[in-house]
Amino acid sequence: MSGGAEASASRLAAVRREGERVRPLELFFDLVFVLAITQCTALMSHHPTWSGLAQGLLALGVIWWSWVGYSWLTSIIDPEEGAVRLAFFAAMAAMLVAGLAIPGAFDNLALAFAFSYGFVRVAHIALFMLASPDDDALRHSVIWLAASTAVSVGLLAASSLFDGVAQGSLWALALFLDMAGPYFFGSEGWKLVPAHFAERHALIVIIALGESIVALGIGAAGDLSAGIVAVAVLGVGLAAAMWWTYFDVVALVSAKRLAKMPPGRDLNEMARDAYSFLHLPMVAGIVLVAFGLKVAIAHPGEHLADTPAFALFGGVAVYLLGHVAFRYRQIHTFNRRRLGLAIVLLILVPAATAVSALVALAVVNLLIWALIAVETQSYGEGREQLRREATAEHA
Repeated sequence: MSGGAEASASRLAAVRREGERVRPLELFFDLVFVLAITQCTALMSHHPTWSGLAQGLLALGVIWWSWVGYSWLTSIIDPEEGAVRLAFFAAMAAMLVAGLAIPGAFDNLALAFAFSYGFVRVAHIALFMLASPDDDALRHSVIWLAASTAVSVGLLAASSLFDGVAQGSLWALALFLDMAGPYFFGSEGWKLVPAHFAERHALIVIIALGESIVALGIGAAGDLSAGIVAVAVLGVGLAAAMWWTYFDVVALVSAKRLAKMPPGRDLNEMARDAYSFLHLPMVAGIVLVAFGLKVAIAHPGEHLADTPAFALFGGVAVYLLGHVAFRYRQIHTFNRRRLGLAIVLLILVPAATAVSALVALAVVNLLIWALIAVETQSYGEGREQLRREATAEHA
């Protein structure tokens, strides 16, 4: 009997991670976030107003922070070991329900979203507790994380009693307190595998970019006119440009910097700031672009309203500003080209409402691909050397 109990306990325990590659279960787990991100775009589409954009971004922020928690978790435990995988499956089911509730998360499904999202966070905390039986520093950090999580989920549940500005304010407060928690209780206790951590965030950028492709398909609604084909081609071109700006050099350089840092507080704070925090504006920018593309492909010859125009031009700007902040946090220098283009795109938002959606999309493509051409030329041989080294290391 005691032997059986020990075997059961060992299967429930979180096994420490070995190796730096992302495991198949982690990719499978991320599939529910595909739906969640798609639903944030759907929320904006159902309410194409400034308040609708704000609600979509708040929902994205909450979903993002839950994903961030699991990215830290799977950096120290193997999610495929023992019964831990069952806990991940349960969290996936809860996140699926939360994703389904997102379009009504500020309406009749507010409480359903809060409870299902709360289950996702509770499972995360429970797995972290299992992973830290003999690590006092990690256990201390997890306990404080549990406290900030409880406050955040409680505020989301309380927001179901309100609507309008009051409800949005409670969501914003919940997100702020949840994300600010790591600053209050310190970063010394956390552990991570740098290469794995960087790859996890690179993959979630891929997932977000996939949402812009999905948005094109949904927006087309089964039609295939010349205008729709043109928007589809330009939409893929824009998604490809956003992929290029991150994966061609930025992702490789930042992953190498993170990997070279010694374990400890500085590594944890760099990972927290550069990845957990500053990848959010990148993903938010992609989601805004997805909303803009969804509207553009549905009405390619019509003028964009102010909100989809901002989503298209401002979304790319927010994405680039995320890159600017990402670089500054790592090496304390600004990428002036990307900062300049972000400013230009924001200035052009009013002008985007005076032309057709197709023309507006063509202008965005022209500007961002011009940036890529200039940057690629300026990188010179260093870019090729970096990519060769990254290929060799991956092999």
